[in-house]
Amino acid sequence: MSATPLGFFGQLIDVEGDLSSGLPNLQIVGLGNKAIDEARDRVRSAIKNSLLDFPKGKIVINLAPAELPKDGTQFDLPIALTILSLGGLLSTENLKDALFVGELALDGSIRPIKSAISAAETAKNHGISTVYVPFTNAYQAQLIDGVTIMPVKDLKSLFLHLKGEARIEPIEPKRAPQRLRGGSEIIIDDIRGQEQAKRAVAIAVAGRHNLLLSGAPGSGKTMLARALNGLLPPLENHEIIEVTKLHSLAGESIDDVVTDRPFRAPHHTASRTSIVGGGTKALPGEISLAHHGTLFLDELLEYPRSVLESLRQPLEDRTISISRAQGKYQYPADFLFVATMNPCPCGYYGDAEKACTCSAHQIIAYQKRLSGPLLDRIDLTVTVARVPHDELFSKKELTNLQQKSYQAMILSAFKLQHNRYRSGHNYNGNLSSKSVERFIPLSDDTRAFLLSAAKKLDLSARSYFKIIKVARTIADLDNEPDVGKHHIAEALQYRQVSAA
Repeated sequence: MSATPLGFFGQLIDVEGDLSSGLPNLQIVGLGNKAIDEARDRVRSAIKNSLLDFPKGKIVINLAPAELPKDGTQFDLPIALTILSLGGLLSTENLKDALFVGELALDGSIRPIKSAISAAETAKNHGISTVYVPFTNAYQAQLIDGVTIMPVKDLKSLFLHLKGEARIEPIEPKRAPQRLRGGSEIIIDDIRGQEQAKRAVAIAVAGRHNLLLSGAPGSGKTMLARALNGLLPPLENHEIIEVTKLHSLAGESIDDVVTDRPFRAPHHTASRTSIVGGGTKALPGEISLAHHGTLFLDELLEYPRSVLESLRQPLEDRTISISRAQGKYQYPADFLFVATMNPCPCGYYGDAEKACTCSAHQIIAYQKRLSGPLLDRIDLTVTVARVPHDELFSKKELTNLQQKSYQAMILSAFKLQHNRYRSGHNYNGNLSSKSVERFIPLSDDTRAFLLSAAKKLDLSARSYFKIIKVARTIADLDNEPDVGKHHIAEALQYRQVSAA
């Protein structure tokens, strides 16, 4: 038995073989790609250089289910074991109740693969108790509870283990340590002034609301966005597994465990496929690699329109579906979306100190790059003004008191949401409209106030519910049980800019 990733999930693969008389030949069938076809030479050399006998005759290896396209080099090891079983060196009892993955080198050593954690998870889901993985992948695979992970260095040692002549010890289960944040990370206290923008950042983090920062160049938009990720709590155990799995499938981290919140900041020249995901192998893109973390798009309006519009569905559904001719692949994409933009091409439209040099036509054309439907999916829009020079160069001692205060408020808001929704996965920002009516009741006065504001600002139905969700987060930060008119009023401040 082996496994292959099918999008974010895994598929169990039965590696079966047949030996018959005829000219020596090894054929691999089952809709494998070029890498699997080339396994014939790798397996033959690995068996020979491990001082084991390669059976003579016509060998056919089938990877079932045969109609499923297969990719990768993780089938080298199970193919080699199947051939050794055909030659009588191993029995089927030796291979029972176990799953094998690994790439073979020509000398018989086993190289790491990209899908070890997915293979361990697939084995668990199908009741397979033991998983043999490359030694380098073992630390990552042991994150999956309920299966025994056996780290394998080479084919010969695995053969002796299966024959009962030399034992391979299973890896000791242990959790990945929470990594301490480095001293170079930007924190809220590093940013002078910008109290309203800092407040918006705290609201965005506490309720998982999408945030857009608009302002002149050099006003601190990028620093605010980068400080935001440091306010998020450490990854929980189930989040570590999901994030590590995604980065492993993408080939970014195949031998280590990801313990930090992802912060993805793709350049505006990045292609649509690299951000959304896909390609010939349907790999996860930046929006999936930002899962349980932050996706930061600096200078939002410089990105191609097609890239921005492709974010609509993931922002709503928190998943991305990639359809290809050979199948449909799904990856999670539950990220906190943060973006920055200039108000015009020169960047100084509305600035109090420097005059804008753009024409009205240029300003309108520039701002129209951001479509209304996408803007409607952004919960908080804040104008960031430039900090006065005397405040910028003040001799005020920098501390982390504000950072600690914000972290305490956000942690308290998280606990309130977990108790309210009886779940550690639901936040105010990802509530459905039906859940808003159930969990966020408004008094008659508060509802009348919101309806009046919605009519004046001509808010869409989506914006109407987003106002309520943001107001609920503001009330949670203030540790107040009910949403009042002052919470609605503050939430409206962050929509008025986008509606104007």
